[in-house]
Amino acid sequence: MQIPTNEILYRIQKALNLTTEEMLEAYKLEAYKMDASHLESLLKRHQDDGFNVATYEELGVFLDGLVTLKRGPSPKKPNDDEAVELTNNLILKKLRIALELKEAETEIIFGLADVELSKQQLASLFRKEGHKNFRACSDELLMAFLDGLNEFYYVGDID
Repeated sequence: MQIPTNEILYRIQKALNLTTEEMLEAYKLEAYKMDASHLESLLKRHQDDGFNVATYEELGVFLDGLVTLKRGPSPKKPNDDEAVELTNNLILKKLRIALELKEAETEIIFGLADVELSKQQLASLFRKEGHKNFRACSDELLMAFLDGLNEFYYVGDID
């Protein structure tokens, strides 16, 4: 993955308008020790003083916590001993699960970022790696999804 983990974390926070407290709660739900000052350093821009690079583990744990925060604990928790590589496809999948996005909503989100995908192309992003119809999610496609997510959840001033 080439997209900086901090950028993904930052864009999710902005798109979903998450408070520091909500993000800390997501970490807490996964029994991960995260303090507010470290989280703030992860959400800073790379040129800002006090910036720290988010690890793949910190991003992955946050995504798992976001699922738990939004949907509640899973009755069937995967084996925690098994390390899973955090790919763009997995990030997409975790966001779709956490936000309970249906196929039509996912299409709309990509459309808001000017990405048109057929139903088959969209479904191929959520297939297991190794499936004959699996399609790897490019960095550009993930960034487009995050941009579309920002538009989808944008709450502007209503005059």
